Amino acid sequence: MSVASLENEIILNPEKREFPEFSLERLLATVFEPTQGAKVCVLIDLEDTRLMKGYGFLDEAGHEIQQKAYEEFYLGLKDGGMSALGMTGGEMFAFPMTYGSNLDLKDECYDEDGTELSLDRDIYSSYDIILCVSTWSATAPLTAKCKEFGFRGATLHGVNDVILSSGLAVDYNDVSADAERMRLAMTNADTIEIDFELETGEILTASLDLDGQDAQKSHGLCKGMAPDVANLPAGEIYYVPVDANGKFPMKYEDGTLGVLNVENRNIVRSTLIEGNQQTIDDHNARLADDPMTGTLGELGFGTQVLPVSGADIQDEKVLGTCHLATGRDDHLGGDIIPEMFKTHQNSTHDDILFAPHKTPNFNIKQVRMKRGEQEEIIIEDFRVSDFVLDALRG
Repeated sequence: MSVASLENEIILNPEKREFPEFSLERLLATVFEPTQGAKVCVLIDLEDTRLMKGYGFLDEAGHEIQQKAYEEFYLGLKDGGMSALGMTGGEMFAFPMTYGSNLDLKDECYDEDGTELSLDRDIYSSYDIILCVSTWSATAPLTAKCKEFGFRGATLHGVNDVILSSGLAVDYNDVSADAERMRLAMTNADTIEIDFELETGEILTASLDLDGQDAQKSHGLCKGMAPDVANLPAGEIYYVPVDANGKFPMKYEDGTLGVLNVENRNIVRSTLIEGNQQTIDDHNARLADDPMTGTLGELGFGTQVLPVSGADIQDEKVLGTCHLATGRDDHLGGDIIPEMFKTHQNSTHDDILFAPHKTPNFNIKQVRMKRGEQEEIIIEDFRVSDFVLDALRG
């Protein structure tokens, strides 16, 4: 069901939307058409890879994502999903947890017998479709590997019950169509300006220079045989900023609020609004030690009507939200690559999501797009404008 077919009340209140029951067969058939003859496997990440032997992680607390991978994807394939789609394989493997978003993976992985294997030699070169259900996103490294080895895949980090029953239950042909409509409406923008309103009433403005580039979309389809990796749930349009200046607020994991100052595309310092000064000091020390960690690599806008899941992978796809990201952006067609960082562990791609549930301490007062002489409001108070809705409704 596309946005065009939804009532305004549901668009403004996505928790009221009803979804079909999740079907792995329908998801894979839609995303990966064709599937006939394809060899498929499931990848997970583990802190202790010894727990892969005999699927020992199933009996250990704290492995909810991996357990979902086993129950919904591994067993889903084994219990008729593969045969219905004409696929083969269905094995599960585990690789060491990276502890960072989009960090390159070690080459080692393990099968159900606990045998150590090589991702390059035994997985990437042996499977046609790879489903990576992990704690941390592996989209960037798998995007690079798919071009080298020729497979297709999907990254589904942070999967939970809400995501399974909503963001992965939708028809991705509709998601793709919606993303394309919004992409066409916003492509070739010269500048995006975002006004953030703090609880004090102060307005912070960030201006991102896009240089008229083509907007891109994450739409969830890997049809055909060309190497590609979909990040699911999908549903966003995005740009790779050429430059950025101004200020925007940041809510840290411990609840601390800061103002980030951006100059020449880089976050140069953070200033405390409220909370823990040490959190701010730690961030500033990190920026001073490795300035690349503060380089803005993405500006994205959600295109789907979805309920809040508590996981950014879905929540950044919600219509009316936007997100920035720092760090590597080579998987998005950008110029920031892992080798530019001081250490491997710094070469992450970290999303900063602005959404009512995520950042209740400040509001997106307005987002404006400038394209030549044209200026359009995109978002006001976390609600998309009539310009966007008209585009989505054709």
